[in-house]
Amino acid sequence: MELFDNLLMGFTVAFTPENLVYALLGCILGTLIGVLPGIGPVPTIAMLLPITYVLPPVAGLIMLAGIYYGAQYGGSTTAILVALPGETSAVVTVLDGHQMARNGRAGAALAIAALGSFFAGCVATLLLAAFAPPLAEVAFKFGPAEYFSLMCLGLVGAVVLASGSLPKAISMIILGLLLGMVGTDVNSGVARFDFGVPELQDGIDFAIVAMGVFGFAEIMTNLEQKENRVDITDKIGTLYPNKQEFKEAAPAVLRGTALGSALGILPGGGAVLSSFASYTLEKKISKNPERFGKGHPAGLAGPESANNAAAQTSFIPLLTLGIPGNAVMALMVGAMTIHNIQPGPQVMTSHPELFWGLIASMWIGNLMLVVLNLPLIGLWVKLLKVPYRILFPAILVFCTIGVYSLNYNPFDIFMTAMFGVVGYVWSKLKCEGAPLLLGLVLGPMMEENFRRALLLSRGDFSTFVTRPLSATLLAIAVFLVILVALPAIRKKREETFVEED
Repeated sequence: MELFDNLLMGFTVAFTPENLVYALLGCILGTLIGVLPGIGPVPTIAMLLPITYVLPPVAGLIMLAGIYYGAQYGGSTTAILVALPGETSAVVTVLDGHQMARNGRAGAALAIAALGSFFAGCVATLLLAAFAPPLAEVAFKFGPAEYFSLMCLGLVGAVVLASGSLPKAISMIILGLLLGMVGTDVNSGVARFDFGVPELQDGIDFAIVAMGVFGFAEIMTNLEQKENRVDITDKIGTLYPNKQEFKEAAPAVLRGTALGSALGILPGGGAVLSSFASYTLEKKISKNPERFGKGHPAGLAGPESANNAAAQTSFIPLLTLGIPGNAVMALMVGAMTIHNIQPGPQVMTSHPELFWGLIASMWIGNLMLVVLNLPLIGLWVKLLKVPYRILFPAILVFCTIGVYSLNYNPFDIFMTAMFGVVGYVWSKLKCEGAPLLLGLVLGPMMEENFRRALLLSRGDFSTFVTRPLSATLLAIAVFLVILVALPAIRKKREETFVEED
């Protein structure tokens, strides 16, 4: 009964006119950035962070959350219509979604993606509401040693679940940890690694890094590619899947929802891993695997459900433990700290209206996205016909305004441009930016808890292994490292992330 009472309170908060407007705004913005190549939820949320200064905490977080899961919806629209995934998690959607469109079933493909995403989002939000309170109770038993061990596990998980090369993922996390050390030491007051630059004494703002590595670098990558928009058509066809398509898509939606809900909780997992894993699963259990890549509804429904379920459940570690599981959640930490809200188990007790209002808004947001996406397909098609060379200056201007409004300092713009160039080079070297951002956000928190644990134990390092919960978390981290080093596991991991032609 307590769960229903809390959800009722959440819907009371979410259904206020102000919060409904911000939920709608977040969903529209999320869909728009999902549709447009060259800007994703990370740079958009980073750009809009300063706006949350003047918004109430609940309204600000509802809008940012809407942008995140709205981008998952929008990314599928371009993937299906023009084989151009607006979001990384929509890469797999191209394989069968675009083939359905070429077979004259674009409307049915868009409907399967939207309805599958809606179902998965609702189920995952219910899981978030059900499992977050017990996890928060466990989190109250955590001390500095346990939090340090948990963050170690989170970083190891981000490495294990990152697509691409393991050494590169490890290098990016270490670099993120080092960047997190730049600035004034909180305990001693000594400036570290600022190289005499006054602007670096407060540290490097993670929004600047996110905007550069994910925003500016993505624009440069898109500009060097030849635009391919010849397949765009205004002919969408019927939005109703036929009986056979529905029969093949429904079980895939259920499996994708379950898989995405589980993987979304894992640090570094999130929507990208979930969509790839779901497609692999559907193909392996199918009686007709040769149909995949030729317009099979299961190959579209599974990944789309999985990435949306993962987008919702990725809030669980953030709201219960205060640990961001991916780059977007790292930015949500920043949005909460702007309002002096410490992410973690105390959010539920000290700010229940924010916690339950955010959860309730996810149901409302998912419904808004279904209602918005299907009627607005014609608009997105017209928007996609605008050449990217015309779109990118506007994207660049908004990104620059967002960076400047952080501290009203031109130095931040130069820093962002520098990280943009570096991020572009990293993309050429196939280095992911997400582990870097996680390392940057978790680094100072790890250092703080590490030092606090040593202070409480009077310098005894064994405190990390003598406390049962801390020792268990470290043991799991070591086990994951050993597991991923095994040749068979490493090969399987690489196969999961291979994009099929």
